[in-house]
Amino acid sequence: MKFKELLLLFASTSTFLFANMTYTKNQDCKECHPKIYEEYQSSMHAKATIYKDPIHRAVWEKHPLSKKQKQYRCGKCHIPTADNLSDMLQKGKSAMPDPENETHNEAISCSYCHKIKTVEEGFMSNTNVMNESEYKDYYGTRDDPKRTRAHYSFYNEEFKNGKMCMGCHSHKKNKAKLDVCVTDIGKEDSKQTCISCHMPHVQGSMSTKHDTDTYAFHGFPGANVYKDMLVKYIHVDLKKQEKSFSITIHTEAPHNLMLHPLRDTRLYVSVERDGKIEELETQFFTRTIGSKNKPTPPWLAEEIIKDTMIKGKENRVIAYDRSLKVGDKVKVKLGYYLVNQKAMKKFDMEPTDHITTFHILKEAVYTIQEKGNTVE
Repeated sequence: MKFKELLLLFASTSTFLFANMTYTKNQDCKECHPKIYEEYQSSMHAKATIYKDPIHRAVWEKHPLSKKQKQYRCGKCHIPTADNLSDMLQKGKSAMPDPENETHNEAISCSYCHKIKTVEEGFMSNTNVMNESEYKDYYGTRDDPKRTRAHYSFYNEEFKNGKMCMGCHSHKKNKAKLDVCVTDIGKEDSKQTCISCHMPHVQGSMSTKHDTDTYAFHGFPGANVYKDMLVKYIHVDLKKQEKSFSITIHTEAPHNLMLHPLRDTRLYVSVERDGKIEELETQFFTRTIGSKNKPTPPWLAEEIIKDTMIKGKENRVIAYDRSLKVGDKVKVKLGYYLVNQKAMKKFDMEPTDHITTFHILKEAVYTIQEKGNTVE
């Protein structure tokens, strides 16, 4: 029996078959990739379903497709391995997520991502072009791909430069043709890509079958998880003038500091002098969408009401008309809420600790001295 025939026989016992595509179950990847599997399980890729992401679930339950048409079009990116995905995406069909359906609980699976061959750009959203081979032909960034009994591995440049992420993470327009979610990566040259920042190399072997010194981290750092792996790309500094001072925020990322329209990013600054603390005006960074100058759910939005979000590669300078003197301590805290408070109430979200916590990106205390500023 030929090697590929053996692979097909192996695949028939451990895969899902739907939409003319064959995907391996996440659990089957664990045997050879235990570290990667563990990281993936804690990631938002593994929690993309409405059963594991309370924010997505709350928004979806308010969506007219959920209330009236019973069609889960979000499945294109949130459960792309669903066995009835074609019905979810076809107008006039009724197709909803089912917690008892095993293919609906695979979320954005290992096999799905590694089957992406390229990305087809579209006006309303992009689309992943999949490798439709019946065999387990997977793509990755290794330039020394291996063939094992479990699958073939092939190098794909679009995994290296991050283009393969743009099938789902590029943009999504609503019926008003407004980008309700957009990554909007800048055109300027950047050493950072989706992969270099969100899948950095860490120490360890990628597989029990193929020893390596490092491998790509599969926890996918972001606003929800592993944010500490991204804070090195954000810088905060203080500059003192004669009768004022300023705080500069710089991000090395080629995209906005925060991408989700529900995020609530803030800068808190206080000055301590002679034991007394003065809280200065809070700065808000947001991209608010809505209609007729009022915030609305994404499907009703027709315009960007406000956009103060820190842009990719930007040096955002915030000036304070407040003099500083020797001995003053300036405390700076930059962070975010996953969901702004008004939206949380509007979508009837349960106020879990994760949602209501102020997640800190950068925090520093500057002590004013005769010859400049030092950080404690």
